[in-house]
Amino acid sequence: MKQIIALGGGGFSMEPENPLLDRYILQQSSKKRPKICFIGTASGDAESYINRFYDFFQKEECEPTHLSLFKPSTKDIRKLVMEQDILYVGGGNTKNLVALWKEWELDKIIRQAYDEGIILSGISAGSLCWFEEGTTDSYGDELEPISCFGLIRGSNCPHYDGEENRRPTYQKMIKEQIIGPGYVADDGAALHFVDEKLHQVVSSRPQACGYYVDKDTEEKLSTIYLGE
Repeated sequence: MKQIIALGGGGFSMEPENPLLDRYILQQSSKKRPKICFIGTASGDAESYINRFYDFFQKEECEPTHLSLFKPSTKDIRKLVMEQDILYVGGGNTKNLVALWKEWELDKIIRQAYDEGIILSGISAGSLCWFEEGTTDSYGDELEPISCFGLIRGSNCPHYDGEENRRPTYQKMIKEQIIGPGYVADDGAALHFVDEKLHQVVSSRPQACGYYVDKDTEEKLSTIYLGE
């Protein structure tokens, strides 16, 4: 079984007091204490971001580590990746993430990990990167289209309700056929794909949800709130 969990926003980096989405990711592993690896390429491997990852996950039933391309801890990146149960990709600049992963051939390694059942997850840039394309602010102030790795067909837009221009710009690009239709998630919502098909949408906030958007419609998807 192949799994991808794409967060529109939330998680330890945006709302550390709300553990619902991050615990949901851990629960999708069959391991009692899954090995989870944070990949912070999109943020330039920001030390503060990596520290927030450890602050949260060291308190959970898991074995956290991280992979840095700016300060590698090992030359054998493939071995580090393939030893994990879950990969968790952080937010930041999607353009730089795509470029650096290709340069290091990390995209090929992660695709192999995915094919072998290692769970892929991530937030913002770490959501968008799994799709064929989407919208990004990586180039500056305005949102622009970007091509990504295509493990999931279609487009993606994180922070769908979290930033004023996200929703209208994404819909406009689809209507103008700049990008194709796709799945989006509010801050606090996550799209869970199993074998490239949407399995379910979950949320850490009561009002957060996912949508499927094409050139004519925006379909609100049934979303499971993980709280009480």
